[in-house]
Amino acid sequence: MCNKNELISRINDRYSSMSKGQKLLATYITDNYDKAVFLTAAKLGQVVGVSESTVVRFATHLGYKGYPEFQKALEELVRIKLNSIQRMEVTYGRISQSEILESVLHADAEKIKYTAEHIDQNAFELAVDIILNARKIYIVGIRSCASLASFLGFYLNLMLDNVLLLHTNSASELFEQMVRIGPQDVIIGISFPRYSMRTLKAMEFANNRNAKVITLTDSVHSPMNLYSSCNLIAKSDMASIVDSLVAPLSVINALVVALCMKKQKDVIHTLETLEEIWDEYQVYDNDEIDYINDSVKMHYGNIGELNE
Repeated sequence: MCNKNELISRINDRYSSMSKGQKLLATYITDNYDKAVFLTAAKLGQVVGVSESTVVRFATHLGYKGYPEFQKALEELVRIKLNSIQRMEVTYGRISQSEILESVLHADAEKIKYTAEHIDQNAFELAVDIILNARKIYIVGIRSCASLASFLGFYLNLMLDNVLLLHTNSASELFEQMVRIGPQDVIIGISFPRYSMRTLKAMEFANNRNAKVITLTDSVHSPMNLYSSCNLIAKSDMASIVDSLVAPLSVINALVVALCMKKQKDVIHTLETLEEIWDEYQVYDNDEIDYINDSVKMHYGNIGELNE
């Protein structure tokens, strides 16, 4: 994957050695990357006034294997620079409505595969050990990452009694909840583009108090890594209005499973206790579906209760 400046850096570094036609391409792409990303090699050559073969040689001159790889690098640059609506047009503007489901599912599967191949196993194991040995575990995630933080918090609470999911309505509220954080504690910060300044400030505060800092983010270049001692990197995609966070969720699932394996007895005891509580207080009696003899049996309270 190219980072924010890689493609432009390649163009700048190699500009002096380019042919006249390649320089025309470099100028056009630098000034019109949001338009160039939609163009085939032939169409780009037509727009700039050079041959298709010149476009292909331009891509290889920049160090890419061919035009498709160059175009992917261009898409990465565009996704960072454009707003949400424009990014969606870049990613899905070339496919039909009928292809959207398959395209999105395939893209999500690729992100999980990429993450599995590139994540640091040592960092993952270190994160598990840090969490297990922490006096208190703080979890922070804002905006779309709030759902990830909530998911992690829910399952950690089933096996540990020292978990605090931070409420993030304001920066002051965030720090009030963290006022006692110290060297024996850990904060897990979850943030993906566009990165959250409040999450970063919370991690900075924890780091200043000598607490352990674990981050779940998208890149080694993420600002979330500034204060982190343990970085979990998961590929994300902000190419549409809806943030694709399936790979980060898979990493969280793996963390939960790894911790469960370390705390099996505690987890079993907690679940058995919960089952007893649910039975005693009839938590699910009025809200569960039982499958009996291939028919669905629904439990409801008295009809009068529904009207109360």
